[in-house]
Amino acid sequence: MNILENLLIAHEGKTLEFKEGTKSTLNIIKSVIAFANTAGGTIVIGIQDKTKEVLGVAHVLQEEERMANIISDSIEPLLIPDIEIVNYKNKELIVINVPYLVGPYYLKNTGLEKGIYIRLGSTNRLADAETIAYLQRLGRQISFDEIPCVGAHINELDDKTILKTLRPILKNIDKKHYKSLGLTTLHHNKSYPTNAGILLFGMNRFRWFPDSVIRCVCFSGTTREHIVDQKDVNNNLIAAVDDCIAFINRHTNMGAKIGSTKREDVPQFPPAAVREVVINAIVHADYAMKGVAIQIAIFSDRIEFTNPGGLPFGQTIESALSGISRMRNRVIGRIFRELKLIEQLGSGLPRILEIYKNKSGKMPILEEINNHFRATLFEITAPTKPEHEWELQLLKALSKEKSLSTKQIATLWKVTDRAARLRLKIMLERGLIKREAESKNDPKATYTAAR
Repeated sequence: MNILENLLIAHEGKTLEFKEGTKSTLNIIKSVIAFANTAGGTIVIGIQDKTKEVLGVAHVLQEEERMANIISDSIEPLLIPDIEIVNYKNKELIVINVPYLVGPYYLKNTGLEKGIYIRLGSTNRLADAETIAYLQRLGRQISFDEIPCVGAHINELDDKTILKTLRPILKNIDKKHYKSLGLTTLHHNKSYPTNAGILLFGMNRFRWFPDSVIRCVCFSGTTREHIVDQKDVNNNLIAAVDDCIAFINRHTNMGAKIGSTKREDVPQFPPAAVREVVINAIVHADYAMKGVAIQIAIFSDRIEFTNPGGLPFGQTIESALSGISRMRNRVIGRIFRELKLIEQLGSGLPRILEIYKNKSGKMPILEEINNHFRATLFEITAPTKPEHEWELQLLKALSKEKSLSTKQIATLWKVTDRAARLRLKIMLERGLIKREAESKNDPKATYTAAR
């Protein structure tokens, strides 16, 4: 299967867009800008976006040249994407591959303030003031938590908590080390706490960051209809990790696995995964966003962790799961790493999935929802037994082959690919098998036995 076929079985999203033709030139340019500013992407021209019918592009050579010139003339700074003509099913298509680039890039005739677009899901959005500031900081290679919290006083940092927290790993730390740790910085020859300094150790944190609370809530069932308990975690961001975990432990169940000689307690959710997601939410939240806070919602069958800020610009779910890291909050990340709360950059999300890989139950869902990131952990289910002959047949085959593709499984069962996918969905939901894939619609997905 070639690259274009892979694109055509996917859906429009953060890094992919289909266009029927080149008439909507302005919308194509907006997409190019949005992809460049966000995480890169591909525009395929000559495909109907809803039906994915291959329409082709008439006078393709002239249109390809025209698009190249318009993109070059309409976008500031100069942006030159890779544009190619691809023949597919005897139709000519134009494929524009836009790399992620540190900008910000904007529509030249509307200017910097009104011409910057970013990608949210499958739509292009005009960047607001907070996003423009974020993009400009990226251009200067500065993160939000590194800049001074102008107006705050250096004495607002809680020296006692700083020393208590950091001395076990930085033996000789004192106030003169604050700057090298990123807790303070110079601004117009005056020392100020950084945003990270206030977020981590500020005694008046909520004066400067009123939304840096973590809102924990427990619901009685699988919906948000009835609240059982709720708590706002107001402790400093480092201590907040254990506070959040304590709330989760208080409202989740402990089961039991009976062995030959002793009973083994089995938590409803894997503790290592819970801890990893809590830390990930705190370290990667966008604290520049106003009016939103980190949220932890506990349901009877799952926990949803939602933090303000999607993935950092330049990153996709796929790249994050491959271990590529783009740290939104460099200072906070560095402090958490020094404290061994983070093992290494880029390891968090892959580790969450790895923890679940050998458990019985639904795999976690990691997703961007507009400008938020959500990780959903599902309860570990008790091991189930196969109920049908075809389930036994597949499990027997997987005990020998380790992993099989959908097509191989369809051949084994002597059914169509569609029928095989329906059966596989049933087995996945019952925790009998695991799916290994690069993405939700990965055509090369394989299946393994759950245990």
